[in-house]
Amino acid sequence: MTEEQNGKPEAERKTEVVAKARRRQHTAEYKLRILRELDECKGKGEVGALLRREGLYSSLVSKWREQRERGSLSGLAGQRRGPNVDPQAAELARLQRENQRLQEELERAELIIEVQKKVAQLVGTPPVSKNEAD
Repeated sequence: MTEEQNGKPEAERKTEVVAKARRRQHTAEYKLRILRELDECKGKGEVGALLRREGLYSSLVSKWREQRERGSLSGLAGQRRGPNVDPQAAELARLQRENQRLQEELERAELIIEVQKKVAQLVGTPPVSKNEAD
């Protein structure tokens, strides 16, 4: 774009930097406090004013009420996101990786031994048996 196209010289145009959005997390105490305040609202429009002031949606507050009614205060603390990790599955995967690594190491060792046997035959040195090595 040239100066004539947007009316500002290039040096005066600035880029706005916007912060990355983050998921809000509310403590159980905060959720219970908000629910108590909502229960105390009597007048017309008080609930909406409270939700606007706190920046909350009514659907979120409905979920909090359901959790409170079920008695799951631990549910009010929020849930961890991401896949559930089964400790046995993690251990199995670790053992499988270790087994694969050891198998590859064994194959390399067997290959080295075969090469050593062939070199010994070419040189004319008889291979050392296990009984002679002891």
